[in-house]
Amino acid sequence: MAFVQFSQVSLAFGDRDILKNVSVNLQTGTKAALTGANGAGKSTLIKVMAGLVQPDDGKRIAQKDARIAYLPQSGLTHHGCTLREEADKAFEFGYKLQEELDKIGDQLKSGEGNQNALLERHEQILNELEESGWNRRSVAAEQVLLGLGFTREDLDRKCEEFSGGWQMRIALAKNLMVNPDILLMDEPTNYLDIEAREWLETFLNNYKGGFLLVSHDRYFLDHTINEVYELFGGDLHRYAGNFSHYEKVREVELETLIHEYEKQQAEIQHLEEFINRFGVKATKAAQAQERQKMLDKILENKIEIPESLKKIHFKFPAAPHSGRLVATLDGITKSYDGERKVIDNLNLVLENGDRLVVAGHNGAGKSTLLRIIAGVDSNFEGSVKLGSGVSIGYFSQDNAESLKGSATILETIENEAPMELIPKVRDMLGAFLFRGDDVFKPIDVLSGGEKSRVALLKLLLRPVNLLILDEPTNHLDMHSKDVLMEALKDFGGTVIFVSHDRGFIEGLSTRVLELKPGKFRIFPGDYAYYMQRLEDEKNGLVPEGGILDSEKKAKPAAKNAEKSDSEPISATKRSWEEQKKFEAEKRKAEKLVNSIEEEILQIEDEKSEVENQMANPEVYSNGEKAKAVQKKIDELTQKLEELNAKWEDAAEKLEAFN
Repeated sequence: MAFVQFSQVSLAFGDRDILKNVSVNLQTGTKAALTGANGAGKSTLIKVMAGLVQPDDGKRIAQKDARIAYLPQSGLTHHGCTLREEADKAFEFGYKLQEELDKIGDQLKSGEGNQNALLERHEQILNELEESGWNRRSVAAEQVLLGLGFTREDLDRKCEEFSGGWQMRIALAKNLMVNPDILLMDEPTNYLDIEAREWLETFLNNYKGGFLLVSHDRYFLDHTINEVYELFGGDLHRYAGNFSHYEKVREVELETLIHEYEKQQAEIQHLEEFINRFGVKATKAAQAQERQKMLDKILENKIEIPESLKKIHFKFPAAPHSGRLVATLDGITKSYDGERKVIDNLNLVLENGDRLVVAGHNGAGKSTLLRIIAGVDSNFEGSVKLGSGVSIGYFSQDNAESLKGSATILETIENEAPMELIPKVRDMLGAFLFRGDDVFKPIDVLSGGEKSRVALLKLLLRPVNLLILDEPTNHLDMHSKDVLMEALKDFGGTVIFVSHDRGFIEGLSTRVLELKPGKFRIFPGDYAYYMQRLEDEKNGLVPEGGILDSEKKAKPAAKNAEKSDSEPISATKRSWEEQKKFEAEKRKAEKLVNSIEEEILQIEDEKSEVENQMANPEVYSNGEKAKAVQKKIDELTQKLEELNAKWEDAAEKLEAFN
């Protein structure tokens, strides 16, 4: 059984302890995840395990001839040969063994050396080659590359033709082909779509070696690992079970600590507010200095807990009111070369409150469709009709490119945030991985990933009612994804999105639009229903391509179809008295809709005024006043939800008269 063992390993950067007497044993069959807050040292620990970073103290013992493979987060590129040729480099160890085997064969023929020892080594090499899959390397390489999303046509393309994300897929593929005894992977799912993640999930479940990985995809971890190592404050602790089980156990462990942490945070906030408010006043200077001493003493013994267990929750600005029909897409057709249609005659109706995920393989047209709905791409056939009062917020990775300037992150977000959310800005920035002094970084010095997070938060702070999000979870950790998902669940408008994070999709989506080249289907359920439907179709339990929402909504109602009993008959077929009654009922329905709309506007105005009170220091610094204001906000929110439900019901009845 192959293994790599670490005993009492320590490592410090300056005066900061990254690892403190860490001990861990990885061996054949290990299926482990490494977790910890950003900056905790996860990547450093993996490099120590891979032998790339030497610790200050402690021992690293690896079994002789144990093959250890390491995949970093990013930065690997390949060039100078085709994809097929690059993949074959993964089997370099086999070529070396084959050379040794040939040399032994020559020695055996010539009678040189210790014949028994040579025969023993000869047999050992043959066993190693067989166990490593050497004789099946071409087939194995092709299976791995295709599983990770490459096509057969890609195999003979030059490696330099592939983008950065695909370069990392090549690196991942090579690590898997090596079939190492111990596999160390730092964020292997970062550049993978859902299909590639599912393939990797299956691969790791069948993997005979041991592996340890870092990932921010909870669903992926829950389906691949059976133990979790948490790195926190330089200490490493092991938890048996999948990732969700670890989170539950860890939360129970830290319940008391979290309670003390929250009390301390409230005390820190209270002291800081007093110091900021009265520090410049001569009459209060002495008291402010005394409170500064109290604050300094608390900060010396500041309680720290893992970021993933901090309870951050906030709501985005209220979505402006819109009609039930948010967008109607009719006959959308898109082609980039005038021949192959990426999208062909797509029909879609988006309704208020929808959480629609667009699913499909790379190149199916997901991002293209989002750009069309957002109005960014106008070069298409068909029409996109927005409903009354619809305002769009669109996010893609390209948003980051427009962010420039010397303003700090904090200044940028405070300038975008509504008054009632100003007290929450630091929490929101923390949820988007900007913590401590990071918030004072100028926009111009940020990386692409950091700019992307700023752009996403800026968008979500705008009062819109249709959010179009293309890969919003990129560059977010697990905790940030949870905060974003909960905020989007509370969002009062409509969301259409693309994501490669299955846990995020399953937690948010209420409908699924499946895109295939030239085809589409809409599934009237969440992503779990969609996946089950595909599985049932695959197993022949339901007919493939059966009638779904897309077919119902794509086809106009038959003109000669029988009308239901509740459907109003045409005016030409009504008697005078029937027509008079019909008009009266229609006016009544219109009056009810207008009345509800006016009440909704009044309540929204009242809620906005009350929410503005939360920005008043006299309110948010006083627990009782803040509690009373929040109670009023909750009451108005509940009232709005009830009115919106009444409006939808009344609007549907009014539509029947048209």
